[in-house]
Amino acid sequence: MTWKERLQLQDLEPYRRFELTCLECGHVHYRDVASIYINAERGRLHLDEVEKKLRCNARGCGGNVRLMLIRNGDTSAFVGGLA
Repeated sequence: MTWKERLQLQDLEPYRRFELTCLECGHVHYRDVASIYINAERGRLHLDEVEKKLRCNARGCGGNVRLMLIRNGDTSAFVGGLA
């Protein structure tokens, strides 16, 4: 079971963003959870189901997209040293 199968759209904060990459043309665009939530049956869909419903918004494409969750500031630099 992957993270996309475990998480529902309603589990995420509305300000979180997804990166959507088209598998056909490679076009990349970004959408926040709130904008997808409106169109996804009140957020009860799992993220893998949302990924199947979303399409590329590039002109004339409409291909399937890969959904990736963007992490905002959750990373930190490596802090360490040699003895």
